[in-house]
Amino acid sequence: QVHLVESGGGSVESGGSLKLSCSASPVTYRSYCMAWFRQAPGKQREGVAGIDSDGSTIYADSVKGRFTISLDTSLYLQMSTLKPEDTAMYYCAVRQCSGWGPSLDSHEYIYWGQGTQVTVSS
Repeated sequence: QVHLVESGGGSVESGGSLKLSCSASPVTYRSYCMAWFRQAPGKQREGVAGIDSDGSTIYADSVKGRFTISLDTSLYLQMSTLKPEDTAMYYCAVRQCSGWGPSLDSHEYIYWGQGTQVTVSS
């Protein structure tokens, strides 16, 4: 069992920045691959960014160039140039690495955090 806890969410104006963190216990960064997902009210959950244990990354087109995922002692998501459409609950998730590269397919992810809310005002 992996326990995930997200933090760093909040309210920010359009164009602002936030950095989300996700801590995992027990620490399994070398054994698992991780990602950030988000879900806005009335919308389906979508993958935002994923990272594998070898450091390879994948991003949703909507956040490329604005968001950066990283992994060291925790999983991070640096979000810049935020837009109102980025407003959502953000979740971190863990999957067993497949060897096929990073993934944003939520069905592959086993463990999920409780989420942290990000609200971007125009």
